[in-house]
Amino acid sequence: MPELSHFIHGEHVPGTSGRFREVFNPVRGEVSSHVPLATSDEVSQAIDSAQRAFPVWSALNPQRRGRILLKWVDLIQTHRDELAETLSNEHGKTFEDAKGDIQRGVEVVEFGAGAPHLLKGEFSHNVATGMDVHSLRQPLGVVAGITPFNFPAMIPLWKAGTALAAGNTFVLKPSERDPSVPIRLAELALEAGMPPGTLNVINGDKESVDALIADPRVQAIGFVGSTPIAQSLYAAAAAQGKRAQCFGGAKNHMVIMPDADLDQAADALIGAGYGSAGERCMAVSVAVPVGEATAEALREKLVDRISRLTVGPSLDPNSDFGPVVGADAKQRIEDYIGTGVEEGAELVTDGRGVEVDGYPNGYWVGATLFDRVTPDMRIYREEIFGPVLTMVRAADYEEALRLPTEHEYGNGVAIFTRDGDTARDFTSRVEVGMVGVNVPIPVPIAYYTFGGWKGSGFGDLNQHGTDGLKFYTKTKTVSTRWPSGTKEGASFVMPEGS
Repeated sequence: MPELSHFIHGEHVPGTSGRFREVFNPVRGEVSSHVPLATSDEVSQAIDSAQRAFPVWSALNPQRRGRILLKWVDLIQTHRDELAETLSNEHGKTFEDAKGDIQRGVEVVEFGAGAPHLLKGEFSHNVATGMDVHSLRQPLGVVAGITPFNFPAMIPLWKAGTALAAGNTFVLKPSERDPSVPIRLAELALEAGMPPGTLNVINGDKESVDALIADPRVQAIGFVGSTPIAQSLYAAAAAQGKRAQCFGGAKNHMVIMPDADLDQAADALIGAGYGSAGERCMAVSVAVPVGEATAEALREKLVDRISRLTVGPSLDPNSDFGPVVGADAKQRIEDYIGTGVEEGAELVTDGRGVEVDGYPNGYWVGATLFDRVTPDMRIYREEIFGPVLTMVRAADYEEALRLPTEHEYGNGVAIFTRDGDTARDFTSRVEVGMVGVNVPIPVPIAYYTFGGWKGSGFGDLNQHGTDGLKFYTKTKTVSTRWPSGTKEGASFVMPEGS
């Protein structure tokens, strides 16, 4: 059985803890490799490496760093099919979806290559007699990222790409469920010309995370995962004086107004709700049709489309979506479906018990649709993270607006309508961090920031875009007055701006 390793200072380093986690192929339900779980000493070794690399990497001017980042992008694109196949085999998403996972990550690295412009400071001339003031943006030092299983390429690239562009060195702790792609990305970074230690990958569990948080050499932590862990890490990092950017769960709503194109809306719900088996932090999990007529017509269109979906092997081009990531995920999702039935929701289509020929042990869950869900139900309040779409009928626009606004989570939301006034009012008033108008998954492009509100995000600055570079840099303000300005000797009076 293949045994994976850590990637520290440009080399594969076998684990020494004696603790391993099984990595599964979710299509077959079989173990494909073992990944070592690092000790705190191994985490310290990765931080040592990053600290040694920092003076070298940060001393390169931003333009040179940008060229290396673009070489990294070129290598990732060259190996995209290889990376996508590995990603599909460990996560379960389809091959085409895996390529999209990689591409959306690459776009943020490309944005980071523009750091020479984005890192420019400010300058004020003659703020006082003979005195000028300018500001600098400087890297923090060693920073760390703790990333989830559902985007094993995109989110590591979002975190590391921006941090590296700013001149930091990076320690990545990817999900132990699908670690092979992050390790390969680090190999390609070395090949692109990053000095050894600039990007290290340490595999592990809670012990590794605790070690990253506790080490005073780590200046900032970026995390994506569940809300309870995001809250815990945010508090722990703050207690250690670290910057923290921690993103949690989601319950993304899509409001469908009576004037919407219902075919367009139904297609959007199918793709956004069931793509990647619903294992996306921006998946639409709540459909909110406004009015009974809208709800009945939408339901009919959804049922028809669900009946034509194909659940199957990740590398089969005929599969619309693949398995969920693990047996525990499958069980959790099926338990939620059972809970929905017990709570009184109408189970319109049931994804339990799906079988795929030739793959009897795969972690299959089919497209599930609930109707007549109410806000007090667990299947509405909690993140299911699977191919389960719930329909909450709203009597009018104001009720539809209240649902996402009053929900615990505030990651993404969408409204489908032909009316500009309704759309404008919705985007202004809804209490959610990312909003789509006739766009079901409003993931911002690389040069805008990504981040949710309320229980979906903890921290002052979001991922990528200008927020990302601000998060990974610190400002320094320099006031200068040259000798001719002090020729009359010492002054003991507070200088005035005049």
